[in-house]
Parts: sequence; structure tokens; C-alpha cells
Amino acid sequence: MFRKGMEADCQAVYDLICKLEGVQLPYDRFLEIYRKQLEEKQYYCLVYEYENKVTGVLNLRFEEQLHRAEQVAEILEFVMEPAFRGKGIGKEMFALACRIAGENGCTRLEVASNQNRTDAHRFYVREGMENSHFRFFKPL
Repeated sequence: MFRKGMEADCQAVYDLICKLEGVQLPYDRFLEIYRKQLEEKQYYCLVYEYENKVTGVLNLRFEEQLHRAEQVAEILEFVMEPAFRGKGIGKEMFALACRIAGENGCTRLEVASNQNRTDAHRFYVREGMENSHFRFFKPL
């Protein structure tokens, strides 16, 4: 079942994102950010629940961008438990995220994906996304 994330989902969402990133994030800070995002309308946390357990998360942010002159949605995090991959659930979740983004006035959906996540890249291309940018960062 797909639904909007709730505060009670925080631990499961945390566990999924830590697995995705391959790090143990500081839980207290994660919880603080998660709670804040749940309250702000420019974020939408979509979860997939199976047998009362969150097994997937797709976190969206909606923002107006000057260089587009329009409202754009960005997938911030998208991860499924390995046992739930390859079953069409991610495809459904992605389609639902597109619909939610459109309902929130967005005309475009973007995602940045780690260069090592080649399976994710193939997924996004299959879902009609184009790879048109490089993304750079600098630790501060």
C-alpha cells in the first residue's frame, strides 16, 4: 500500500536511507529533519507499506526554480528493500510521485543519482527520464 509518510515511519525511513547511503546517519538529527519536512508543504514523503512494515520510500521536494521559471519536483531519496525490487512496485511508486508532483503544480521531475547506482540509472531511463546534467559538490 502506498501512502504519505508519518512520524511513526521515521525509524523505517531512517533504516532504508542509511542502507541506501551505506552510512549510519545521526538519528537525532535525521528525526529533526524528518519531522520538519513532514510539516512543510514543499516536501512529500511517499512510503510503500507491506504487512505493516515500510519497505520503500520516495521523498520529494517541490520548489520554484529561477532557471526554469516554473515549479519543479526533485526526488531526494528513493529506495526499496532489496526483496521488493524488480516487482514493479518502484515503477508504481515513481508514477504516483509524478502524479503527486503534478498535483502540486510541478511541470518537471528531477533526480540526482550517485554514479555507482547503475541499476537506478537504468530504472530512471526506462521511466522516461533524460540524463542531461552533472552534479558537483564540495564538503564544507
